[in-house]
Amino acid sequence: MNQSIELLLNHRSVRKFEDKPLTREQIETIVRCAQSASTSSFIQAYSIIGITDQEKKNKLAQIAGDQNYVANNGHFFVFCADLSRHELVGEMENKDVHPSIESTEKFMVALIDTALAAQNAVIAAESMGLGICYIGGIRNNLEDVCNLLKTPKRVIPLFGLAVGFPAQNTDKKPRLPLQSVYHENEYHQDKEEIRNGLEMYNGIISEYYFKRTDGKRNDTWTSQMANMLEKQSRMYMKEFVEKLELNLK
Repeated sequence: MNQSIELLLNHRSVRKFEDKPLTREQIETIVRCAQSASTSSFIQAYSIIGITDQEKKNKLAQIAGDQNYVANNGHFFVFCADLSRHELVGEMENKDVHPSIESTEKFMVALIDTALAAQNAVIAAESMGLGICYIGGIRNNLEDVCNLLKTPKRVIPLFGLAVGFPAQNTDKKPRLPLQSVYHENEYHQDKEEIRNGLEMYNGIISEYYFKRTDGKRNDTWTSQMANMLEKQSRMYMKEFVEKLELNLK
């Protein structure tokens, strides 16, 4: 097993960081690595906002559900799907690009491009001995986030990324069994087989939580997911995205 594979397989989220900022070189290296990710048709439909203003970090932490590690880390990045510069491209080249950049297809391209760039950034950060935590909680109130970060139309902040020097060791959380996520030639739809895989995973996760909490917690993955999905959250998203003139067609 090579070092790259070991790095990927040892990924874990870090939620407590040392009070030590990243260097400018580290920040720029992470961003350059993000930019090296694959991008659909070279469209590069994303932007990255680095947050150094502590008041802004505190506000983002509050929006994200009072998550302390959003405010206290080595550096905080916000990854945004961005089709605003492509509107300018149309103006520069005297082409009507609006039907395209307002389409669901290009919205999906922007989301995928952003996620690919972010994962490259994560791998780069972890290769430098840094820890990371993705922050989807900024989507709790995107209107406030957009106002705070002064993002223009056709830009949507998707998630944050807290990066820093880990202040504590964290456990590696077991993932679904390979056979539950990998299909060959066609999607395997045998519900009994799927159920058996989930039951096996429930046992693994229950044991993981039991050991991690000294017996205080032993819930299963399916119960955790069902409870979470039963509660509707961020149901404003479709209307908000359309207001930014994205995903209209």
